[in-house]
Amino acid sequence: MKPILLTILSQLILISCGNRSFQAEDQAIRAVMAQQERDWDAGDIKAFMNGYSDSVCFISPKGSTCGRAQVTANYLKSYPDKSAMGDLTFDRLEVLPAGDDHAWCTGRWSLVRAQDTLGGGFSLFWERGPAGWRILRDHTY
Repeated sequence: MKPILLTILSQLILISCGNRSFQAEDQAIRAVMAQQERDWDAGDIKAFMNGYSDSVCFISPKGSTCGRAQVTANYLKSYPDKSAMGDLTFDRLEVLPAGDDHAWCTGRWSLVRAQDTLGGGFSLFWERGPAGWRILRDHTY
């Protein structure tokens, strides 16, 4: 009876340690996204792009763009000034592990501007590297 109890306790400890570890990763990803919101609202696309990997691919109904420099150029073209950028909000975030150094995050985005309000959803594939968590794939719709 004791070996079975010891096995069950060991498994519960391992599971709880894994949850604590992923909770920290979840919080780190959410922190990057919160910083992106602040950077966007400040009108700073270049700082906003710090949340992306150098090898990011951005996929939207308009097509795909790969490479951080090209994605940045597209953002700068589409949002030439702070008024065009408006106020960005991410919500309904769900972050799920996808291995030790990867995670998925899904959610909704809204962009409130003086002339209109835009919104939709996203699915982000994250990669943890030396600089921390960065978006490797951004599927926004």
